Amino acid sequence: MALPDGSYERLRAAGCAGEVAYVQACLRLFFAGPGAGDVSMRHLDGEKIAEIARLNKVAVFVLKALSRATALQRPTKLFQWLDTYRRKTVSMNASCIMDSMAIQDVLRASEIDFVFLKGPFQQQLLYDDHFMKPSGDVDILVSPLGFFRARDALRKIGYEVSGKSSSVWWVRFLGEQHMTRDDGPRSSTVDLHYRLQQPGSPSPRDADGFLRRKRQVEIAGATVPFTSVADTLLLSCISVAKALFNREPCAGYVCDIGASAGRLDEADQQRLLDAATAQGLDDTLLLGLRAADVLLGGAGTLLSQRATRILPRIGNEDLLGMVIAPWLPSLRWPQRRTVLWELCGRAPVRYLAEAGWAASADISRRIFERPASR
Repeated sequence: MALPDGSYERLRAAGCAGEVAYVQACLRLFFAGPGAGDVSMRHLDGEKIAEIARLNKVAVFVLKALSRATALQRPTKLFQWLDTYRRKTVSMNASCIMDSMAIQDVLRASEIDFVFLKGPFQQQLLYDDHFMKPSGDVDILVSPLGFFRARDALRKIGYEVSGKSSSVWWVRFLGEQHMTRDDGPRSSTVDLHYRLQQPGSPSPRDADGFLRRKRQVEIAGATVPFTSVADTLLLSCISVAKALFNREPCAGYVCDIGASAGRLDEADQQRLLDAATAQGLDDTLLLGLRAADVLLGGAGTLLSQRATRILPRIGNEDLLGMVIAPWLPSLRWPQRRTVLWELCGRAPVRYLAEAGWAASADISRRIFERPASR
């Protein structure tokens, strides 16, 4: 089953409401087990289902859900495509893990404080499986003071700054650079960060805290530094806010939120909310949790009850579409400044600071992000 280019345009033109509902039912089946949703295809388009799953990085979730369904609920062509996607994901993520080990060695040898973000390590921690979502990038967070030292260390093993990320906009406003190695198509890209949010959404007040709170986890026979349980969930919520800002599908991030939140008891939830509030990310957290409740189902927890107040003018149906199918022409998108106002807790001073930062970033992007550098 080959997927054409221009997926957004095709899905927008052809309509895909039934296919979106099918993918959602598969995700609920994956998380909640049998009885969580109807996954019989009826007269749905398998290629559209595959496109929606691929764009949201949830194809392996759909595959695993269908593996639990009856044979009659398992469409042959779609199942074969999903299985091929899974094998490609295994190959990609295995390379990513190997590259991560080499990166860890050189950063430790250079005595640089760092922590891995997202990727196969997170997938293993959340799902006991390194191969749930394709990861072609190795995301690393360092302190602002360690950023250039880390870049120099990575050059020792063949990485160089990608041309598109050498501009002032990338380094100053995004707080990251992409580094690549001329080592064939299987080589991973390193996303080297010293900041964790793009302009237009609230940034953590203390990004270095993600380094201080890191945990050492056993992965692939080695010990690697990874974000704390609370910070892992917060980063997924940051990714959802970023995706909504850019109007990109983000069901894969929302699944990570659901998997993380599902492990928290009420005391853990309160500690998480306190930690998010200290970072100025409590409303970002609640937005991610509301998205998880809408996509995957849920309501009765402490955080779910509080999350209903975030962006209350956006109905659940629209929020679901924004998460899983942002190309739908029927969606009533809020203005970006409205979302920023909500995520800043409706605090005027903070809103003005974040809005000013976003405006400066936009001016910088227009000046420095010329077509030749993209």
